[in-house]
Amino acid sequence: MVQVPGAARRAAAFRRMRDARSSEVAEDYVEMVGDLIAETGSARLTDLADCLGVAPATAAKALQRLQRDGLVETKPYRSITLTEAGETMAAASRERHRIVHEFLIALGVSGETAEADAEGIEHHVSPETLTLFEAMTKRLNKGG
Repeated sequence: MVQVPGAARRAAAFRRMRDARSSEVAEDYVEMVGDLIAETGSARLTDLADCLGVAPATAAKALQRLQRDGLVETKPYRSITLTEAGETMAAASRERHRIVHEFLIALGVSGETAEADAEGIEHHVSPETLTLFEAMTKRLNKGG
């Protein structure tokens, strides 16, 4: 077997990225369900699909997985609701997004680009990096 320098470290990083990708869809969905409920009082399948830019059938399939995972509750002809676990996931996702967005803005990234970039980075950033982003943002905003 060929030994590649740093293979174990790289394998761990790839595993972390795969894990982040698998939770990315769930985080986006629960965050959007929460946002819809906050903005309109309810979250319906068609509204969710429209907001996420997917077909209703795609959203329905994702919601089945989220329900199986205990993150949402769905009932025929009723609004989608978040479970306590779903609320927790949505809040954590929103907070990561806020921290990354503010960091990018503090670096001088335009608002539109910061918003788009934060949407991707928030799902892949480690807790260590996120903590440093927040600390650096505070320093940058204080001017030193």
